[in-house]
Amino acid sequence: MTEGVDGATVEVVRSYLVATAEEMRATLIRTAFNPVIYEVLDFGISVYDAKLRLVAEATGLTFFLGANDYSLRKGVEYVGVENLHRGDIVMLNYPYWNAAHAYDATLFMPVFFDGTLVGFLCVRAHWMDLGAKDPGYVLDSTDMHQEGLIFPGTKVFERGEPDEKILELIRFNSRMPELVIGDLHAQVAALRTGERRFHEILAKFGVPSVNTAVEQYLAVSETRSRDALRALPQGSWTAVDWLDDDGVSDDPVRMQVTVTIADGTLTCDFTGSAPATAGPVNMPYGATLAMCKVVLKALTSPDEPSNGGTTAALDVIAESGQLFHAVYPAPTFTLWTGIVAFELIYKALAQGMPDRLAASSGGDVPGFMMVGEHPETGEFFAVSNNDPVGWGGNPDHDGIDATIHLSESTVRSTPIEVLEARTGMFFERVEIRRDSAGAGQFRGGCGLRRDIRFRSPGEFLSVIKKTKSRPWALGGGQEPEANQVIVFPGTERERRVSTTRVAVQPGDRITLLTAGGGGHGDPRERDPESVRHDVAEGYLSAETAREVYGVEETT
Repeated sequence: MTEGVDGATVEVVRSYLVATAEEMRATLIRTAFNPVIYEVLDFGISVYDAKLRLVAEATGLTFFLGANDYSLRKGVEYVGVENLHRGDIVMLNYPYWNAAHAYDATLFMPVFFDGTLVGFLCVRAHWMDLGAKDPGYVLDSTDMHQEGLIFPGTKVFERGEPDEKILELIRFNSRMPELVIGDLHAQVAALRTGERRFHEILAKFGVPSVNTAVEQYLAVSETRSRDALRALPQGSWTAVDWLDDDGVSDDPVRMQVTVTIADGTLTCDFTGSAPATAGPVNMPYGATLAMCKVVLKALTSPDEPSNGGTTAALDVIAESGQLFHAVYPAPTFTLWTGIVAFELIYKALAQGMPDRLAASSGGDVPGFMMVGEHPETGEFFAVSNNDPVGWGGNPDHDGIDATIHLSESTVRSTPIEVLEARTGMFFERVEIRRDSAGAGQFRGGCGLRRDIRFRSPGEFLSVIKKTKSRPWALGGGQEPEANQVIVFPGTERERRVSTTRVAVQPGDRITLLTAGGGGHGDPRERDPESVRHDVAEGYLSAETAREVYGVEETT
């Protein structure tokens, strides 16, 4: 124990810093203009010490776990710590430094106490438009400059005062200026909330005691993480999967990872993956790091608040210029690569610990969006949603039905009421997709069916990168149905697509069918009563019960 700081004080300091991040989160949710922030929770909020170490983090988008670490280091390096003053707020969305695409705007603030730099605060949030070549998602960009206005680390507030020229630049480069400027100010409000709370704990305990407490709990978190890794099966396992395409060509894109657990370290090596693609599925290295941090934390400390210690036992290898380490000017807007690759890491790990892990959970996030003019107000809108999928069957229980993908398990789908009120979409049907789950002793979860009718003209966008191959199963289980998008069903124009942008008119329809989860174990070993229950609840047809599970009487 460090002299002068007892265990109780360490825990109080840690909890106070976590509460600081959570209060920043509450401020952002209450003040944001954009439903992707206040409904879906597409943001990341972090607190750092003066050494740029993550000391606390609020619950937000799962994929943003630790993502601000890389962004903050790059931003401070670019601006220069000597050029930062109290009240400065810096904006960064340069994708290769920001660990995300251009519409994920990171704002960070230095925290000074008694004239000394003591830490940093970060708020990353998804903006809906920043002047990219197309409204909404950019699906077929071929370089970064088609993906929106770029800020490499630009002060939007200096010594507490806004730089109106920068704000006007943002305003005049957005199709939705009020929304974007409103969200920027919501992030500023969250940062200022965090600054006040940070000052409170420093005033209460003093800078030396807080710094000592942070040192201790970061060390404890790292030790626990490494010990947890040592308790897992040791070895190296390789897995391969494919993206449907890169958004520009129809060619599949190879992903490969070798995962090694050895001597208290988790290594994810993406050697063997495709080189950077022409289309926007490339991953900035910081985003690849964040994806791997989520896996490490899930394996070692899923119930503990995250900090720099919990993810210190990670090594990520991705060659510069490769799919998982994009460099300028490679396009990066469609980051669904990370979602499919997230499951790829688990696919590799499952070879070494099949009795610990679930089968594939839908394989991807089925995202969609509509852009256009609102049928009542005439205002431009761009509103998105990420649909739920079935989670994979586990070694001892079924997968969850129709739940947001595990890579985004801490966020929410956009409510139907919001989608209908703020767009030209009307949802005629939302229901469980029967027979979509992978069969098994413990079946995967079922996906979802969503039928949309359009009330006004506009464009419909779908973003899915795994429709041409099915998610994987484990232990003799069966693969589930894959994601599907059917545009203009029942007409001469009907076709099945994955990632697409299509013009729609009033009365047009689109059907979304999301993937189920992979099955775990031999379906013939499933409890017949569970099969009958699934038939009665509409999850399973009597035909599938008979042919796959061997259960004849289901009524």
